[in-house]
Amino acid sequence: MRRVKAAALVATALGAVLTATPAHARGDQPLGIDHCTATVCHFDVPPGTYDVRVTLGGEAASSTSVAGETRRSLLPESAVAAGERVARSFTVNVRTPEGEPTGPDGTPGLDLTLGGSAPALAGIRVTPARHARQIILIGDSTVCDQPGDPYSGWGQQLPQYLRKGVSVANYADSGESTVTYLQNPQLWATVQPLIRPGDLVLVQLAHNDKTTDEATYRANLQTLVAGIRARGGDPVLVTPIVRRWFNADGTLNNNTALLVNGLGVDHPAVIRSVAAAENVPLIDLTAKTKALVESLGVEGSKALYLYNEKRDNTHTSVHGATVYAGLVRDELLARHLVPEGSVRVG
Repeated sequence: MRRVKAAALVATALGAVLTATPAHARGDQPLGIDHCTATVCHFDVPPGTYDVRVTLGGEAASSTSVAGETRRSLLPESAVAAGERVARSFTVNVRTPEGEPTGPDGTPGLDLTLGGSAPALAGIRVTPARHARQIILIGDSTVCDQPGDPYSGWGQQLPQYLRKGVSVANYADSGESTVTYLQNPQLWATVQPLIRPGDLVLVQLAHNDKTTDEATYRANLQTLVAGIRARGGDPVLVTPIVRRWFNADGTLNNNTALLVNGLGVDHPAVIRSVAAAENVPLIDLTAKTKALVESLGVEGSKALYLYNEKRDNTHTSVHGATVYAGLVRDELLARHLVPEGSVRVG
């Protein structure tokens, strides 16, 4: 599932309104809007976790979203009436590499891009986050921060559903299986030391375990769970999103679509079994996405994936990734893994 990585997002100037007080770049002083030009803001900060407060609006009616770093959706599109101002806050993870762990380093510091149908930024404030909880993602190309349009992983869209105080550190990487994620020093050996007590660590690895036997697959999941707990983190096992492969009767194929590999290993079933045996919270994304894809049908489900653009029934579009991230958000709430006040709904 690894593919050639596309060029980084190019921001299009849309005439955003930029007015605010000067910024201070020393120590813990806030950084502000004098770091912005047109629809792009750049803050020369070291890797870490930062709280961002934006004030949206202008003289005319506006509608603004905020993305950052490698095409991460950080704030959903927000409409503001003419002459009004609305404040929104979120917490963002800044790291190197800024996208996939095996990808290019990217641009140092924090880059934010305004989007939406009529973006208007009246003010911005960036400060180091003091007490943010971290959601770390371990996964494959269906989860990762995809570098180029039209691809998007659900982990890339998850931050927009979270308020200030919770950040997403997406260490999913294209093409990885449980075997390669554990073996590659850029992956598990790098990620594990970053886990802090109380961090949530979501693990979705299955799509690339095509030749992994059941005993090895089970043992690898158990190794990840034990390693997360050894650092004081809270593991959450996530069954994989389905592939869009239909039977003639409109149901999904039991093998390709539902992640049963050539050795007969039913990956979602093994994940459910390990979660129960290890007393680990489970997000059954296979069941959730199966129900949704089948309800939409052969034609309606095409928009969730890259079928129209790439004849790709595995990787999601921005729309599909956003919908699937919403399912993850719902499950985090339903299982009381994050406080209600930390999540954006609706």
